[in-house]
Amino acid sequence: MRLLPVGDQAVLVDCTDPAEARAWHAALVETADVTLGARTVLVRGEPAEVRRLLAATGPRDVSAEPVTEITIVVVYDGPDLAEVARLTGLTSDEVVAAHTATAWDVAFTGFAPGFAYLTGGDPRLHVPRRDTPRPRVPVGAVALAGPYSGVYPRESPGGWQLLGRTDAPLWDLDRDPPALLRPGTRVRFEASR
Repeated sequence: MRLLPVGDQAVLVDCTDPAEARAWHAALVETADVTLGARTVLVRGEPAEVRRLLAATGPRDVSAEPVTEITIVVVYDGPDLAEVARLTGLTSDEVVAAHTATAWDVAFTGFAPGFAYLTGGDPRLHVPRRDTPRPRVPVGAVALAGPYSGVYPRESPGGWQLLGRTDAPLWDLDRDPPALLRPGTRVRFEASR
């Protein structure tokens, strides 16, 4: 890993892969103000103090920790479902089957409060972002981009391929913590019946 200064009030822990970033995040989340990225951890604080904290801490093995699993029910009627089928060489029904057959893991969060980047799904579903992003993606849109799946927690612009929609409350300020999906959570998508 490399330590990179971020101004005078933070240090970026640049890790070799997402697993190392998750291990550092798990080790620091209870004692420091941290944000997990794809393969980084931003640690807020005076850089000399952050470096001392990192030297006194080590990444935590999270492989044996219990995993919270959440099921998200999806209506698979998204405007890009046919395009994803075309891009993958699958039928629309096969896309839905592939999306629901494999568990996804929250690797990190970002973009918007409550937006989780989910990894580990069926590799046949790796599709590019749209050539032209939409100015408005509705809240609850279930989408794919590259190796990730995600659910838009609020209306926003976005360039991911939209498979369907859910009513799952991804961000709720009256819940502690507000985000439904947090790093390490396992997600299973289920087609609405």
